[in-house]
Amino acid sequence: VQLVESGGGLVQPGGSLTLSCAASGFTFATMFMSWVRQAPGKGLEWVSSINTFGITTYYADSVKGRFTISRDNAQNTLYLQLNSLKDEDTAMYYCAKPVTVAHYRSGPWDRGQGTQVTVSS
Repeated sequence: VQLVESGGGLVQPGGSLTLSCAASGFTFATMFMSWVRQAPGKGLEWVSSINTFGITTYYADSVKGRFTISRDNAQNTLYLQLNSLKDEDTAMYYCAKPVTVAHYRSGPWDRGQGTQVTVSS
């Protein structure tokens, strides 16, 4: 399993970013996928998940209405659109493949190296 995230950066509150994750080493199109994040000094927090066909999506209450998860199975790529960013969204964001589909929200997950999102004025 190889997951490579990109797209993070420094953004002002209220701004937007699009994160991408290039997946390889497994059959991406058959896997539930998630995004998780880790803020400084805190544990991993589940952010969002998407089913194999990209039709059903799930969001943590803290990001619902602001973040959008999507996938392109032809390109083996997972995305997370971050809008209306807040200071508390500052974290390392990880593309994550649940080890067990039933535990897509709680983990454990196989994760990439992460991409840093910093929200600051």
